[in-house]
Amino acid sequence: MNEYTLAITLVVFASFFQGTFGLGMKNIAPLKWEAWWVIQSLVAMIIVPVAWALFVIPDLFEIIQQTENFTLFISAFYGLLWGIGGILFGISVEKTGISITYGIVMGLAASVGCIIPLFQIEGAFAQPSFPIIVCGVVLLLVGVTITAIAGVKRDQLKEQNSTANKSIKIGVLIAVASGILSAFLNVGFIKAGPVAKLAVEAYNTSTQNASLASWVVVLVGGFVMNGGYALFLLIKNNSWSSFKVKNSKKAYFWSVLTGVFWFSALGVYGQGAALMGDLGPVIGWPILLGLALIISNIWAYRAGEWKDAHKPFKILLTGLAVLIGAICLLGYANY
Repeated sequence: MNEYTLAITLVVFASFFQGTFGLGMKNIAPLKWEAWWVIQSLVAMIIVPVAWALFVIPDLFEIIQQTENFTLFISAFYGLLWGIGGILFGISVEKTGISITYGIVMGLAASVGCIIPLFQIEGAFAQPSFPIIVCGVVLLLVGVTITAIAGVKRDQLKEQNSTANKSIKIGVLIAVASGILSAFLNVGFIKAGPVAKLAVEAYNTSTQNASLASWVVVLVGGFVMNGGYALFLLIKNNSWSSFKVKNSKKAYFWSVLTGVFWFSALGVYGQGAALMGDLGPVIGWPILLGLALIISNIWAYRAGEWKDAHKPFKILLTGLAVLIGAICLLGYANY
């Protein structure tokens, strides 16, 4: 297997985790949202990233200490911006369901998270693959739009009262904000590139594994926002007793598993993107999220979210077909 094939394989593998972790958000009860979220965030953004990075990079903390302070700050800051989007994502799922939220968030996060890094590359417009990438991103947005329309039409069939419709509209607005902010996770990963570069050049770490050091830095900012917000709610609502509620083992299990799956997606994606070279985050990011959207809808179908919604489901299939075409085009752009 050549390096590019391995890179694409890793990104595809990562998309399974990315498209699956959201299932855990349906298993929050009987815990309070803030209790479940603080556990999930701690596992996803601190425990798993640090443990995995230390396993392959024993000198992780020394590398971080030697990195320029501004690099650490700006990377963590983008992680913090993403953290706001992550909180909004969880709120939107509760209001609109997995399909609509994933459609809007993944589409905006994929396109914005691809375009910003592309324009930061010197001579981006002169890149031979530039027109192909732009076409791929536009096609991706078309596919996501069709998918989101399908989700809205599905919910209109299931929820006819005005209260539900109002809730859906609010959820869509929250998802839009989440999608834009979520793109900064990929930007932060790129900004943390010097951390990975130092690991490779000074500590003989493989390019693939060095990417994990970048995530550790970025996700510190992400946890400050996610964990901090959950802690704020625990104090505000005085919901500490939620940790002791009966029959909560299943909720605890899903909070941990969701955290593991969430960072598994990022960790594996980062390895694949690193192997692709400079255009890795530009090409790999929309492929990751596009495939994740397809996978999330497969899970939604299995969960019965599209039951008795035949016409919207046909629209969904059209959107997924467009997404597959966009992913193939983006994959070809870096071949």
